[in-house]
Amino acid sequence: MPWIKGDYPPSMKNLPLPIRNKAVEIANALLAEENMDEGIAIAIGVKNAKTWAKKQSKA
Repeated sequence: MPWIKGDYPPSMKNLPLPIRNKAVEIANALLAEENMDEGIAIAIGVKNAKTWAKKQSKA
């Protein structure tokens, strides 16, 4: 199930907005391109979004 900014997995509710939006973007891409399980896509999306945020803060 693809997610949108206002409708995201409960595990993302405590993420800061920019990280949550990036996590949703990544998870949706994994679902669409890789036909991945939702739980795995969410976990990867959150992890990669946090990494992305750290890189953004260093730039």
